Amino acid sequence: APLGRSLRVLNFSGNRFAEVPPDLLMLRGLQSLSLGGNRLHGIPPDIQELRSLEFLYLGGNFITSIPPELANLPSLSYLVLCDNKIQSIPPQLAQLHSLRSLSLHNNLLTYLPREILNLVHLEELSLRGNPLVVRFVRDLTYNPPSLQELAGRTIKTRNVPYARSDLPENLVRYLSLASNCPNPKCGGVYFDSCVRQIKFVDFCGKYRLPLMHYLCSPECSSPCSSASQSSTSQSESDSEDEASVAARRMQKVLLG
Repeated sequence: APLGRSLRVLNFSGNRFAEVPPDLLMLRGLQSLSLGGNRLHGIPPDIQELRSLEFLYLGGNFITSIPPELANLPSLSYLVLCDNKIQSIPPQLAQLHSLRSLSLHNNLLTYLPREILNLVHLEELSLRGNPLVVRFVRDLTYNPPSLQELAGRTIKTRNVPYARSDLPENLVRYLSLASNCPNPKCGGVYFDSCVRQIKFVDFCGKYRLPLMHYLCSPECSSPCSSASQSSTSQSESDSEDEASVAARRMQKVLLG
């Protein structure tokens, strides 16, 4: 027990762990944890219990996804997830406000969530060896909104007043889940029905980084001269303000 409280640095790299040992997650004073070069296929959600963690090295494993709970590490400054099989980054990772370095090279990423721009202290982002460096994925599948969503959109966009005494509790809760459409020319909201789209943001003039964002309807996408040439879409031109902010925040994007 005394060791569990006093241990600050632990390096289990280069072993054959197929999963993170549960007892390791009891070391609440741990500040640095290295589990690189093992056989991990996932990250346990209980990683969030290591609240003092500042450095986490998980490179060189077989990890396919990142649990949102990883974002609950308030002191995490260096996160190394390179050389895995990660296909997407949960937007919750933007809550890692202390993060200064994020290594994601040699994974299977085709886009990043636009929320990554909220990592205001990020100085280094490594992305080389991902499919997003040479191509991107655009998914235009769209499920029309339900009657409930249409009604909810109308209430929100027209600022129709309502109180808890006016509606059933489940509808009040539903209305609280409205997301604002990021298209500044729209001003609409959406609940469950949205269009996934890639938005290109220029990081430091080095690369137009494909970020995922969501629009409330296909009408928010301006027509393209070609369906395969999203670089001509409205989403790119709308990103210029966001790009300038991103360029100021990001100091180094490693793609080579």
